[in-house]
Amino acid sequence: MNTLILLSVLPILLLYLGLFKAKNALLPVTVLGLLAALVLAIAAWTAKDSALPIYHAMMKFDNFAVAFSAITIVSTILILLLSKEYFERISSHVAEYYAIILFSLAGIIVMVSYYNLTMLFVGIEIMSVSLYILAGIKKTDFASNEASLKYFLMGAFSTGFLLFGIALIYGASGSFGLEAIHNWVVTQPKIDPMFYTGILLIIVGLCFKVGAAPFHFWTPDVYEGSPTLITAYMSTVAKTAAFAAFLRLFATCFGPLSDFWMPTLIVITIVTLFVGNITALFQHSFKRMLAYSSISHAGYLLFAIVALGSSSANSVFIYSTAYSIASIIAFGALILVHQQSGTDNFDAFNGLAKKNPFLAFVLTIAMLSLAGIPLTAGFIGKFFMFSGALSQYHTTLVLLAVVNAIISIFYYFKVIIAMYFRESERDEVIVPRYFNLVLGLSAAITIFVGICPGFIANLI
Repeated sequence: MNTLILLSVLPILLLYLGLFKAKNALLPVTVLGLLAALVLAIAAWTAKDSALPIYHAMMKFDNFAVAFSAITIVSTILILLLSKEYFERISSHVAEYYAIILFSLAGIIVMVSYYNLTMLFVGIEIMSVSLYILAGIKKTDFASNEASLKYFLMGAFSTGFLLFGIALIYGASGSFGLEAIHNWVVTQPKIDPMFYTGILLIIVGLCFKVGAAPFHFWTPDVYEGSPTLITAYMSTVAKTAAFAAFLRLFATCFGPLSDFWMPTLIVITIVTLFVGNITALFQHSFKRMLAYSSISHAGYLLFAIVALGSSSANSVFIYSTAYSIASIIAFGALILVHQQSGTDNFDAFNGLAKKNPFLAFVLTIAMLSLAGIPLTAGFIGKFFMFSGALSQYHTTLVLLAVVNAIISIFYYFKVIIAMYFRESERDEVIVPRYFNLVLGLSAAITIFVGICPGFIANLI
């Protein structure tokens, strides 16, 4: 748990640096601190995954937690490398922004390593409260204020469902501990109806957090109104953590009762896929399209919960990695194009390939990965998700998902068509060196995982 301790102390150090006007040291110290946290997390990896619960069985930093901690930290590093001079355009006080992001990351580490429902709630709230603030950091921007308010109201509403569900689970089983709840489920001859109600309420609360339909209404407006860099963080790091928490709970506690909650989750998965993909087709804004596509990707990630099995954790890890890296490229390119053109419509990308071939190339790789085209990490992620579902004989669900994957090709290729096949009199987009580093590295990871999936295929 040295990772969590470091990520709790590092934001306080950043606040002190901000107090003493050491602006130039903020980003280097943040990145170095995150690299140290990544090393500490990887150092906790054990070959046989023999980790034991700690802090009176409140948390368990096993290989599952190590893997998801690592991908969330790496994604945060890549996003923060894109933040150079970004926060300065919003305010002269930037230390607070880095500190709040790291506080949210500390909550995320708790979310992926909890072993008690109270710690799940604590982790979600640490992350959520930080994100409420980050969504509204553009104090003079009405859209940012609206995004923050909507996120706060809907987040508080969903937390109520989650807490009520946890209370019912505790009332029926007499414990908040995941292991104790699992033992109660296995040994109980007749399950209390209150326990079933608690499961449904927890599903509702967690589906709000991951942006699954029909609990997705906050997602497009919040993602569009928030600063683009914060949207990238919410749609990658926060979503990955939420699904890791979702999977840990259902794999550990509710697996024996899958016949009860599985039909509900299958319906949510299908609705999420169709709502996300069909709505994304009609978007003219690239940023809003990415918001709706994140809903559809939540549907694909739900496959791991629906097809609960020994490979579910690995499937979520691979898909989250592929989705996060590709999304970081997409949002990074959007930041650059928006700064030049002042708009995030698809027309802003017209003719980009002639003026900025490298930027167009890496964005093309990202779109192909998000669409699930072979030789990209996105294809491997979808392959693992579909394989897991087929192993549980969810053939109809997989066929519907394939149809949705085909639909997604149309709106992802809008950007590619705009960059390569539409003419526009435009200036060259100025791409800073650190953007080239992040975008190039992310594109290389996307291709590498797509060609050599065995590197991460059996980590967990």
